[in-house]
Amino acid sequence: MSITLYSATVPAWLQVLHSISGLLDKAEAFCAETGLAPDELIQARLADDMLPFAYQIRATTTHSLGALEALRAGVIHPDRSAPPATMVALRELVGRTIVALEAVDAEDLNSYVGKDMRFDAGALVLDFVAEDFLLSFAQPNLYFHAVTAYDILRSKGVQVGKRDYLGRPRTKA
Repeated sequence: MSITLYSATVPAWLQVLHSISGLLDKAEAFCAETGLAPDELIQARLADDMLPFAYQIRATTTHSLGALEALRAGVIHPDRSAPPATMVALRELVGRTIVALEAVDAEDLNSYVGKDMRFDAGALVLDFVAEDFLLSFAQPNLYFHAVTAYDILRSKGVQVGKRDYLGRPRTKA
């Protein structure tokens, strides 16, 4: 079996998003156990000039399902709206994203290979072909925001480890 655009992206994204779901479970349990208000985690950041935990979670959905939706449109614009403000809303967003990614048709996604794609952030415009957009832009961003969400939880004392971030690897059956 050869590597396809689908096989290089969607299964990995699902692995990460299932991990994100698990991180949200642990964050909620931590709040319940310690009495910490969930908003303390939702708004937490590693540095004053970075975006909060809620943004990091939403960005994992933006750089997976959102990237595929943008691919179909041929352009992506950064989402500057406010991220979900509750753990429930974050969990629902991740859940909807997982369901939608599980329904992606591999042949449809693979048909985009070689097609033009544009990242348009006003003053910054980047032109790609679909596979380079997904593999050199969307996927690294997905991992960046996932590990940042993980790091924020660790910095706040939530007991998460490497396995929580890595999730379930796709091992030989």
